[in-house]
Amino acid sequence: MIWTVYLSGEIHTDWREQIEQGAKALDLPVTFTSAVTDHDASDAAGDVLGTQEDNFWRDHQSAKVNAIRTKNQIEKCDIAVVRFGNKYKQWNAAFDAGYLAALGKPYITLHDEEIVHPLKEVDAAAMAWAKTPEQVVEVLKYVTTR
Repeated sequence: MIWTVYLSGEIHTDWREQIEQGAKALDLPVTFTSAVTDHDASDAAGDVLGTQEDNFWRDHQSAKVNAIRTKNQIEKCDIAVVRFGNKYKQWNAAFDAGYLAALGKPYITLHDEEIVHPLKEVDAAAMAWAKTPEQVVEVLKYVTTR
């Protein structure tokens, strides 16, 4: 079986690449998917549907276009990794975690100890909490090769 792993969350560090490289180095039977990680492109996803004068409606329109991709990828994944960084609030990642939980999809949270408290509900529904991309790779190794 080739596992589909959805990578959700923070876009300002290279955690996705670290997980992908670690999985490749171990030749794990996984394929990765992700939301659009180019912040400007994501913000402009709905612009093709018309210019919005109000930022609320621009964001609303782009969120819906982005949701076409994320909704499908979440529904098709076997497992997800949801990354929360310390610097920015990743409300979209929290939403993804809730959607994953509602679908009964297993997910791993990835974040530092400093934000354990605000993520207690998100972590409670997760199958694992990792602090490093290397730990995520080890979990993926275990679940995909044992």
